[in-house]
Amino acid sequence: MKKIYYLSTCDTCKRILKELQPLDGFVLQDIKTDAITDTQVTEMHNLSGSYESLFSKRARLYKEKGLADKELQEADYKDLILEHYTFLKRPVIIVDNAIFIGNSKKVVAAAKEKIHN
Repeated sequence: MKKIYYLSTCDTCKRILKELQPLDGFVLQDIKTDAITDTQVTEMHNLSGSYESLFSKRARLYKEKGLADKELQEADYKDLILEHYTFLKRPVIIVDNAIFIGNSKKVVAAAKEKIHN
């Protein structure tokens, strides 16, 4: 499988997609217009090992809902990701059985390496 979950309104996602070109054979899913499903989140979890690793603690809603003060469990992370797209750490890049989560230079470089080799 070759898939990228991203947000089309996010400048960082746009920059990373441009950097990763060419993306032959990839399915791009804008999570704002095409919501992620329970099956897709479970698939990401199976590759990453945890829902927390997929969760963005930088989302504005994280602070607004006071989630930093709560002890969240794996099921909570999953439910929140499904509840609102901003809770998914972006982009999520899946290449075969490898998953790359987030926008750190190291993660993007590793994804680029995997995509083009």
